[in-house]
This record gives sequence, structure tokens and C-alpha cells, in this order.
Amino acid sequence: MLGRILVVGLLAAGGFVLRNQVRQARGSRMSTTTESIEVNVPVSTAYNQWTQFELFPRFMAGVLEVRQLDDTHLRWRAEIGGQEEEWDAEITEQIPDTLIAWRSSSGAQNQGMVSFKKVSDSRTRIVLRIDYQPRGITESIGDLLGAVSMRASGNLQRFKQFLESRGSETGAWRGVVSAAEPSVAALTPHPSTTVSG
Repeated sequence: MLGRILVVGLLAAGGFVLRNQVRQARGSRMSTTTESIEVNVPVSTAYNQWTQFELFPRFMAGVLEVRQLDDTHLRWRAEIGGQEEEWDAEITEQIPDTLIAWRSSSGAQNQGMVSFKKVSDSRTRIVLRIDYQPRGITESIGDLLGAVSMRASGNLQRFKQFLESRGSETGAWRGVVSAAEPSVAALTPHPSTTVSG
């Protein structure tokens, strides 16, 4: 009997703490997750494959469809917290073999950047940072439990498997998108050749 009372008390206390954390998360600004991975391909191969946004559903869990509307605009359709969501995103900065940055322009509020760093001639480090605003209780609880971080890590693992199993990219877009406000990466020299793909 004492054991049951203790368990009920612990559950009530845990629920109280979780409720307070969810309330704080709702009132807070964006949450951030950063994940990284090293892939056994040259930096240009990793970068080129990442520019093939319409193939994201092949390795990104929950992503149902990505349509590239033009060089800098994408329409996403994904399952988030058990519900299907759609949003538009704008690529705000893109430097071949260095980085791709984006922000949502409608729907689920998010922004982020994926960067590519040459480790060796045949190895690349990819760092993915996502800033997002959880909406509703389900997304807030998922945020507290690290769901976005786990999904981002899993997506990077699947990207690695997808790319390494192929050995080469499926296509490439080598255009440059200049940021309105220069970032540190924008100050680094980069190739300005544009190749359609």
C-alpha cells in the first residue's frame, strides 16, 4: 500500500513539473537543436546531394513531400506530432560546398542552417542546426523529450547511408544565394560558378 502511495505521489509530482515545463516552453522563444555527422564522401558530393530537396522524403523521417518552387522557395509537407503540416520555406543563404540556410515563410515556424566542412578529400562533416517554435501541447512535450533532436540525428544517419551507398550525388545546384545580412561563412571565399541541376 505504501508503495502505491509513493508511486502515485511521484507521478503527480512528475506531472506537475512537466506541466510547468510545457507552460514555460509555450511562452519561450524558439527552441534549437544542433546535430552533426561525418560522411565518407567529398564535400562537393555531400553538398550537391543536399541541394536535391525533392529527394528528402527518401531519408528524412516524417517528410512526405518537398517541392522546389524556384531557386529559393520550397513547399514542405510533413507529419509533425502525428498531424500532417504544410509550410513554405525560403533559402536565405546558399554558398556551394559551405552552407545552406533557410527560414519558413508560412506554417510551422522554423529556420536553420546546414554547413559542410571538408575533413579530408573523401570525408565531410555536416552540421545541421534547426530553430523551431513548438505549437500545441504535443509538440511542446515532444520538444521537452528531445524528439526534434532525435529525428534530426536519425535523418543525418539516413542521409549518410543514402549517399554512401550510392557513392555519388543524384544531382546538384551550385548557385549562390546571398544573405541580406552577411554571416561569417559569407565572408569566406567561395566559388561563384553556377551550374544548373
